[in-house]
Amino acid sequence: MIKNYLKIAWRNLVGNKVYSLLNILGLAAGMAVALLIGLWVNYQYSYDKFLPGNGRLYQVMRNFNSNGDTLTFSSTSLRLAEALRSNIPEFAHVAETDGEGSHGLMVGTKKIYLNGIQAGGDFLKMFQYPLINGNANAALKEPFSIVLTESTAKALFGSTDIINKTVRVDNHDNLKVTGVIKDLPANSSFQFKYVIPFGYFEAINNYVKQQRTGSFGNNGYSLYAELKPEASYAAVSAKIKNIEKGETNNLNAMNSNVILHPLLKWHLYSDFKNGQATEGFIDYVRIFTLIGVLVLLIACINFINLSTARSEKRAREVGVRKAIGSQRKDLIFQFLIESTVVTFISFLFSVILVQLALPSFNALTGTLISIPFANPVFWVVMVACVLFTALLAGSRPAFYLSSFNPVRVLKGAIKVGRSASLSRKVLVVTQFSCSIALIISTVIIYRQIQYAKNRPTGYEVNRLMGTDMNNDLGRSYTALKNDLLQSGAVVSVSTSSSPATGVYAHTDVDKFPGKRPGETVEMGSIQVSGDYFKTLGMKIIAGRDFSTGSKADTANVVFNEAAIKRLRLTDPVNQIITWNKQQYRIIGVAKDALMNSPYNAADPTMFNFSNESANSNLLYKLSPNINTHQAVEKLTAIFNKYNPAYPYDYRFIDADYNRKFSEEVLVGKLAGIFAGLAIFISCLGLFGLAAFVAEQRTKEIGVRKVLGASISQVWVLLSKDFILLVMISCVIASPLAFYFLQKWLLKYDYHITVGIGVFLISGLAAMVITIITVSFQSIKAALANPVKSLRSE
Repeated sequence: MIKNYLKIAWRNLVGNKVYSLLNILGLAAGMAVALLIGLWVNYQYSYDKFLPGNGRLYQVMRNFNSNGDTLTFSSTSLRLAEALRSNIPEFAHVAETDGEGSHGLMVGTKKIYLNGIQAGGDFLKMFQYPLINGNANAALKEPFSIVLTESTAKALFGSTDIINKTVRVDNHDNLKVTGVIKDLPANSSFQFKYVIPFGYFEAINNYVKQQRTGSFGNNGYSLYAELKPEASYAAVSAKIKNIEKGETNNLNAMNSNVILHPLLKWHLYSDFKNGQATEGFIDYVRIFTLIGVLVLLIACINFINLSTARSEKRAREVGVRKAIGSQRKDLIFQFLIESTVVTFISFLFSVILVQLALPSFNALTGTLISIPFANPVFWVVMVACVLFTALLAGSRPAFYLSSFNPVRVLKGAIKVGRSASLSRKVLVVTQFSCSIALIISTVIIYRQIQYAKNRPTGYEVNRLMGTDMNNDLGRSYTALKNDLLQSGAVVSVSTSSSPATGVYAHTDVDKFPGKRPGETVEMGSIQVSGDYFKTLGMKIIAGRDFSTGSKADTANVVFNEAAIKRLRLTDPVNQIITWNKQQYRIIGVAKDALMNSPYNAADPTMFNFSNESANSNLLYKLSPNINTHQAVEKLTAIFNKYNPAYPYDYRFIDADYNRKFSEEVLVGKLAGIFAGLAIFISCLGLFGLAAFVAEQRTKEIGVRKVLGASISQVWVLLSKDFILLVMISCVIASPLAFYFLQKWLLKYDYHITVGIGVFLISGLAAMVITIITVSFQSIKAALANPVKSLRSE
């Protein structure tokens, strides 16, 4: 019997080539979008799951009570690391890091500049990246050692069999290779090319070592912990919550609650609200999951509409089958088999489409997604999805067609093609409501990105460059700065402890005029040298800038506007504040600059004057009188003179700033692509329905033309119903899109106001697309010879 059903299904496919093609093409496109989004979503959820014991790994963070507002910080102190090791036996391992940063590595004549991490001795015991050579328990034990990734080892030595060989770091110290690990996969939260023991930085910097017994308020490090298998997350969380509060003379510690952030939530839940990790990239994962479901639903609606629209051609078949004894359940089964055949063929085409699209999709999203053909779980899921899609798309036609009364059908007393017109209209409205909502979303996301990009930054990112400082550059800073300025390629040079597009450290202001009892004020802290504000183009709106080369300014500070507002100072210049138990004079107020998120308000920030060579970032402004290529050539020669051990490495600050929009730009592009595909699939269905309506009303059109109807009148006759349906879709889609997009926009302090123009433009675009789609069939019917259509009359 099933063989017979398959034959009938195939004959119907071949016998109705145009409609079969529309059904298969629409379903294939919808399933391809759903499959592509499904693979992408699965990739996002796969982050760090390759690590053994991933469910027991955490980052230690702080919830800080800032006068009633809960702020969450990832920066912690070395004293906290020691406290956790000593007082919390439920932790199997604890490791501190100084964050990821770039260093120069040299072996013989081979010189490379790569990103690495400085980590405590337990780091590789916790994060068990596969080792090619070495022992994770001992790899980071010796201070003057280094662990390389496979690609770094091959770049420096041409081999991975390099245990006990030496690598020179920053042209300062020789470190012994104690391990080689496999390159980190793209779905790893950590991305580094080597690991240097944290003990190395303690060995060369006594100040770092002293912080282990210092204050809980010296928060400048990242801290990670692994729970023992038998330990309870809830019990340990309660135990560590108040561990810093023993330092009663430190308001920062007294107002900080220590929390654990699970490794498996780092990628998707990175935004904290009121101390809870409830938001982050997971929002976009959910959005695109919904988009995938909607696009697949749109494709299924096509199948339903085209199948029910052509039901009159199948009505006599149903009538005959029922008359000779077929049961309704047999007919339902037959139509579901037909639906399954179409869905299976569509699935095969969708796999081909996804395979062809993946290289471009991976390049766009920065992922390494592939179809896991060898994974049996994938095929189980795909079979389930194909059957579900076949049931979703085929159930309505199956139950509808099998319900016909055989007597009435065979007598010709029922016009089944029109009986389902209302349900088809509802489904068309549903289709276009989804598609128009996606169009509106794409427009608003694009406008929000452009709005933020055009926002005044408070400093000049154009022609501003940055280079990481190292020992050689630090020792020769004065001579380097003079040569850069005399070259004519650079007009200003300075250094800072944070890059121009970020604030790496936060601190407390201990005392300030008007401070309330028990009040805590935490803000960004940047150490800068002379000409910092000049180099970045930041304006001093009150008081003065630091004096270049003036050691007296080490006792002075400059605040930005947001910091002055936070401190509630009305006349800040020459006021005295206390920080790190020392008094400082406020000598100036800088205009707010967007160093962190371009969507939010500027962070309150304090700028301290420091020794140039102590800072980690070298910043310099290119002259407007030289093109970039010539400038880089001159700069290369100068940097090679003072840093001969390593190649000149630089970055453009405007590119760094633009990367802040990468997540939203990606979402905008993907939303645009999927909105376009949703419209395309909807239009395939609309095209098929227009063809059906034109075919059904052939004789009516012939009569109208004989009576004098013009081509435009016939076009309006056939098109007006579809245009009306799309107008209704616009009315439905607009408030729904507004509701969800307004919630998305409220994530940002700085966002657009959604006006009626967005909805009018999106609706007009949908209307134009609809008119173009149905016009082909309408004009074709209007141009047909009425004699041929009326010949049988």
